[in-house]
Amino acid sequence: MHPSFYFPEVFPIANAVHQINEEILDKEVRLIGDQGEQLGIMSVDEALRIATEHELDLVKIAPGSNPPVCKIMDYGKFRFEQAKKEKEAKKNQRVIEIKEIRMSPGIDTNDFNTKLKNAQKFLNDGDRVKVSVRFRGREMAHTEIGADLLKDFAAQCTEIANMDKAPKLEGRNMSMFLSPKPQTPPKKPAKPKQPKAPEAAAEPAPAPEAE
Repeated sequence: MHPSFYFPEVFPIANAVHQINEEILDKEVRLIGDQGEQLGIMSVDEALRIATEHELDLVKIAPGSNPPVCKIMDYGKFRFEQAKKEKEAKKNQRVIEIKEIRMSPGIDTNDFNTKLKNAQKFLNDGDRVKVSVRFRGREMAHTEIGADLLKDFAAQCTEIANMDKAPKLEGRNMSMFLSPKPQTPPKKPAKPKQPKAPEAAAEPAPAPEAE
């Protein structure tokens, strides 16, 4: 029988609740062969014997069934392939980050435009953006300035972002969240129709010869 190897740094599913070989203590199991063929209900000893003859493992894949379902397979290879699939899936997943843009109520136009460009870049990259205005001292008496600043900021991002949360004051900070709009793939331009070639004019029939 092929031994099952365990590599904790490679196989994140190694601790899955699969019972294999002698760990299976049920009296009877429904057995599936290594090619997916149904082999019927039999004692676990008989199922183990068949798995041993094929130099493979007996793996319980449906413990909640009555009787439990077991499959003959190379469990080490199975775990390797599952880990490979998980690794590929993680590679294709993009982690969405939350970027923060901080402003003051008295921000000048140049700084505002610079922070706006940074936020638009983050949104185009697929990240969420938290935009905050920090009030200091007497600025707390005019929080409406910060609210207008944030609304103006959001208005200039409407083509690429949705406002998740409207501006909200928490302590001395007023914040809002912007999320990138889902990007729709551009439509393929329609192929121009080729003009039909003009049909060749029929040649005139030759005149009959005089007798």
